[in-house]
Amino acid sequence: MAKKIETVKKWEWTEEEKRTQELREIEDALIENKEAIFKTLDILNEADNKGLLNMVSGLLHEGENVLQVAVKTMNKPETTNTIRNVLLMMGTASLINVQELEPLLLKINKGIEQVAEKSDTDEKTGYFDMARSLKDPEINRALTIMLAFLKGMGAKTEDEMRSKEKPVDQKV
Repeated sequence: MAKKIETVKKWEWTEEEKRTQELREIEDALIENKEAIFKTLDILNEADNKGLLNMVSGLLHEGENVLQVAVKTMNKPETTNTIRNVLLMMGTASLINVQELEPLLLKINKGIEQVAEKSDTDEKTGYFDMARSLKDPEINRALTIMLAFLKGMGAKTEDEMRSKEKPVDQKV
């Protein structure tokens, strides 16, 4: 008859067997993610060709110095005002109705074209020429637009302002 088992010995892997198993797992992961790995290598190759890897390496090696310069720069009042102004401009830009702005920008471009054509002339405009030009429908339309714009510029907008703070004094 067979002997009774009294103790169970746990199987332990040798270092070589562990290493072989881990290498097999790495190989399987590489095979499963082959395309992603090739894409990553392409990105790294392009970054190296453009010099980005050298730049990042330099930043990492000089990290403490770069951080000190960045902190000193960010601590200046001019930088604080610049950041505040950029954020304010981004917030204000979101208020602009681009569909209403487009016709005005097209008219401004047309006006710039006219200025470019007439900029080299020595022709003088007198009072009577200006009064006569008011009968021109294009000039009359432009004046009407300019007067509407000026009226809008003169309207009170304090209640619509996002930033009530005054900028920090800057040294120029």
